[in-house]
Amino acid sequence: MMPYAIALHALAALVWVGGMFFAYMALRPAAGALSPEARLPLWVATLRRFFAWVWAAVLILPLTGYWMVSSYFGGMGHVGASVYIMQVLGWIMILLFLHVYFAPFRRLRKLTESGDYPAAARQLNQIRLLVGINLSLGLIVVAVAAGGMYF
Repeated sequence: MMPYAIALHALAALVWVGGMFFAYMALRPAAGALSPEARLPLWVATLRRFFAWVWAAVLILPLTGYWMVSSYFGGMGHVGASVYIMQVLGWIMILLFLHVYFAPFRRLRKLTESGDYPAAARQLNQIRLLVGINLSLGLIVVAVAAGGMYF
């Protein structure tokens, strides 16, 4: 079962962190040239689809992570600092995602649907800031995961 857990864990992280990287580094600059009437519905539709995948990652990552720690390593008392770092940063990322999803994203959807584009743009800007933080944390987690045993 360990190869499946590792593969699911890595794929879930890839989807979440890679999706944030694409949105932040490619889609955001490209969409900036659009009018608010085009840009904001594009972001709502994009984030709605992306967040469905993030929800899957938010479930898969802790489940597979804790399963690997308990079944392969024999519990948290037998892991290195890299696992603790991944765990702490991962939970911070999950909490930030939950905030984004239930607060600014919910407001972004409602404001965009009602046509209040200036207020919707402010919500999108808040999402951009929080996704930037989460992306930074995610990249750190990937680096720790890749090099953890060598630190």
